[in-house]
Amino acid sequence: MTTALVISQVLTWIVLILLVGMGFALLRQIGVLHERISPLGAMMSDKGPDIGELAPSMKARDLDGREVQIGGPDNDGRSTLIFFVAASCPMCKRLLPVAKQFAQEERYRVILVGDGERDAYQSMVREHGLEDLPLVNSPSVGMRYHVGKLPYAVLLDETGVIRSKGLVNTREHLESLAVAKEMGVTSIQEYLAAARRAEAGEAEGAGEPKRVSPEEAGVSGG
Repeated sequence: MTTALVISQVLTWIVLILLVGMGFALLRQIGVLHERISPLGAMMSDKGPDIGELAPSMKARDLDGREVQIGGPDNDGRSTLIFFVAASCPMCKRLLPVAKQFAQEERYRVILVGDGERDAYQSMVREHGLEDLPLVNSPSVGMRYHVGKLPYAVLLDETGVIRSKGLVNTREHLESLAVAKEMGVTSIQEYLAAARRAEAGEAEGAGEPKRVSPEEAGVSGG
């Protein structure tokens, strides 16, 4: 009897451990699925300056005391990526290498903007090798653009007009700002929605009988 009880308890623990393992595996798959079904483009906010408007123009100082022009036309004909980050934001730090890649392209100028402890931002700059990028630590910039959540990005064209913007949680979100600008749409979501409407219209038209003119049918008049 005792041996049977011990075996029963051992089997119960084995089943429990297997169930816990399956639970962790399920949670991991849910996380992967969540990333896969997340919006392709940056999630736009309806607050702040609209796409198609001139961006607020202001001057500020970066961490090294250098004057930085934010907004307005770029003298070198480049687009400007304004990337709002926080030194305590893990997602922001994950996207910093993407921002650096933008800066390495001649057609982009990247400005990092934060609002927090100066020492924390200086540590972030050293940790991620951002010495070549201006980092403005000022709440006024975020207030002008009505930034409420991070990481957030705004892309201006060479004339200082806002071409795309939004909350960016992945590399794809951040890169979608440049894609939207090049495609001439406000967001990737808008482009996909228009494409779906066009496909629906074509499908609806395909279901209607084709109208044939008398000439096409070989019927002569009179």
